[in-house]
Amino acid sequence: MDARHRDVLVAVIREYVDSTEPVGSRVLAQRHFPNLSAATLRNVMAELEEMGYLVQPHTSAGRVPTDKAYRFYVESFPPPQSSKGARSGDTLPQRRSGIDGFMERTSSHLSTATKLTGLLLAPPLKQTTLARVDLIPLEDDRALAVLVTDAGWVTARAVTLDPPLGSEEVRAIGRELNRRYSGRTVQDVVDMEAEPSDPLDTLHTRARAVTEQIVAVLRGRTLYVSGAINMLDHPEFLNLETTRELLRTFEQKERLADLMTELAGGEGVHVTIGEENPVAEMRECTLITSTYLYRDQVIGILGVVGPRRLPYPEVISIVNETARHVTDALSRVRQDLYLPS
Repeated sequence: MDARHRDVLVAVIREYVDSTEPVGSRVLAQRHFPNLSAATLRNVMAELEEMGYLVQPHTSAGRVPTDKAYRFYVESFPPPQSSKGARSGDTLPQRRSGIDGFMERTSSHLSTATKLTGLLLAPPLKQTTLARVDLIPLEDDRALAVLVTDAGWVTARAVTLDPPLGSEEVRAIGRELNRRYSGRTVQDVVDMEAEPSDPLDTLHTRARAVTEQIVAVLRGRTLYVSGAINMLDHPEFLNLETTRELLRTFEQKERLADLMTELAGGEGVHVTIGEENPVAEMRECTLITSTYLYRDQVIGILGVVGPRRLPYPEVISIVNETARHVTDALSRVRQDLYLPS
């Protein structure tokens, strides 16, 4: 692709992002290339179509970009840089107290700032070592399980006692859980509890329901989804069946969490366009994500979902800056970081 092809392709993409209408040669000549004839531009666009960068919806219509065009467009940008303007504003969420409220506000910020659907996947506990496990009596059939990691991360979850147990027995079970689990990684505990129960194991005979609920907490990850309704504002999703399938996917948080986990394999911003998405219901979409860090380790990922027709530089900048902000906020956390449960 020579310079003229590149310039015409970028102009088509920008026009289509702004107008949502197929782009014709006359529009390009009037707005972008006054020194080129419409006939010359039609020839360049026809060549771009042969290369797979443009497609013509109808014989008499202009052209629209393909996934390949958007991929070229994204890769033509320099790496995103930190924006002082975004940092100095009041739009980024502040971490006032519990981390789970902060993460929920962050997802909402992504949705509001981009007018797309915001996503944030909370950190996994998988390779984290447990420092302490407590079981605190609440009432006859309820107790509070408190899990503390060696890095000071804490999560608490009310668990059901079936059958109901007395306060002293609940504390005794808590001591036994702490003896077994402390010093082990979360994955070790999950694997250990997946093994067949020993019929002589008094902990499992008395409190199997409790251990199962604790393992469920350790295995789980929380995905925040904000602004799913924003998808209805884009003409690409006027087809009710397509939109219904997409919104249903947003409700299937386990599938989305798996996708986000897969994308969190590498550090930094990642753009998944159209057919690149392994989730069939999201192949009319672009997913722009960025990982965030804690103690120099990738622990989670956030981003937005929108149509393929996006102002990519602006959206990538917002996602990148939000991830930096989350990393900065977490770097100031010591013993008061609460994971959502």
